[in-house]
Amino acid sequence: MNTLRPGQDGYAEEVAGFQTAVPSSPAVVVAAESAEDVAAAVRYAAEHGLPVAVQATGHGLTAGTDGVLISTRRMTGVEIDAPARTARVEAGARWGAVIEAAGAHGLAPLSGSSPDVGVVGYTLAGGFGLMARQYGRAADHVRALDVVTADGELQRVEPGSDLFWALRGGRDSFGVVTAVEFDLFPVSHLYGGGLYFGPEDVPAVLRAWRTWSAAAPDALTTSLAMVEYPDLPVLPPHLRGRHIAQVRVAYLGEDGDELVAPLRAAAPVLMDTLKVMPFTESGSIAAEPREPHGYHGTNATVSQLNDAMLDAVVEHAGPGAATPPVLIIDRLGGALSRPPSIAGVGWDSSAEFVVRTLSLVGDGGTAAVRTAHAKLFDALAPWTTGRLLPFVYGEHATVEGVHPAADLRRLGELKRRYDVRSTFRAAGPEAKGR
Repeated sequence: MNTLRPGQDGYAEEVAGFQTAVPSSPAVVVAAESAEDVAAAVRYAAEHGLPVAVQATGHGLTAGTDGVLISTRRMTGVEIDAPARTARVEAGARWGAVIEAAGAHGLAPLSGSSPDVGVVGYTLAGGFGLMARQYGRAADHVRALDVVTADGELQRVEPGSDLFWALRGGRDSFGVVTAVEFDLFPVSHLYGGGLYFGPEDVPAVLRAWRTWSAAAPDALTTSLAMVEYPDLPVLPPHLRGRHIAQVRVAYLGEDGDELVAPLRAAAPVLMDTLKVMPFTESGSIAAEPREPHGYHGTNATVSQLNDAMLDAVVEHAGPGAATPPVLIIDRLGGALSRPPSIAGVGWDSSAEFVVRTLSLVGDGGTAAVRTAHAKLFDALAPWTTGRLLPFVYGEHATVEGVHPAADLRRLGELKRRYDVRSTFRAAGPEAKGR
């Protein structure tokens, strides 16, 4: 078991993650290379009365730790069983590696918008991805989990186990997942990319996308993003320094151009990147930043998008807003509204859309960002039905309203049963049920 302590060479690099706005100063970092290393680290923490946190890429951090940080970034194994259409992935693997390995067999995982995100953390939070309306959440297609529990024992958990239920959508407050086995799907290509519109057309594009996406087939997963681009010479002139609306499309059908025709006609298109692409290029649809940075974000699920709501979106997040965030509205429904074959921790499956915001965190911390976000979500409150765990980001991000009350109670009961000393108290929302 390779350990690092404050001041040692490599400590700072091991603690650093993609999310830079959440400080962490663990007493010990365990640079795990195997499930056995993870088990030894958990036993060490128990012997010394220290809490345990886990980090692979650090995209979803909401809190740091002063205890034991288990770094799983070296555990990158990916195994594809093409005949069974499954993958087995270790705790530190990123989606990009799985996409490439599965793509060699004409298969695809239920990955998200960024290939740089860690597979396990994404999946344990539910996993809302590029084919979500067709196939549902990533968590709903998990076959088995290898997990080290608070007693330092490695277990394989499968359907029928309480831990299997709790971990899929409940995150990692019950143990350290060292590997996950999940379904793959016979997808080699998709019609994807984006349509970009100028700031003067944002209100019209919002309304056109609302109407268009309401009638979307399940094979279409789509979102609308509003981004204020910096005035940098590396950007195309038609985007530089402008507040842009981007319609994102991931479609598994054959008639993509016909499907998006109403959007192309809604307003002048500044840039059109829609095309048939290999699934291995699906990360280009959102083209998210790849360099670490500090950010804070939250979200709200809603039952509808009426004109008053869209007006609030423009006022608080559109061109001219005092502190505009990156705003994304995702169309839900489809498979996301249907019960999965194997029940996991529940979520707001009746919602039609989720509105989410993300802002960079400056020297002033998260307070100003949280205040700006609150203005939008207060305006949307009359139509808000819940929140989604995958889109809660940053220091002091709360998870209120994420889980149904009955599931929250069950999570609390399981927490008391499997982690009586709260060894994993740094790790997630389930402790709220205690």
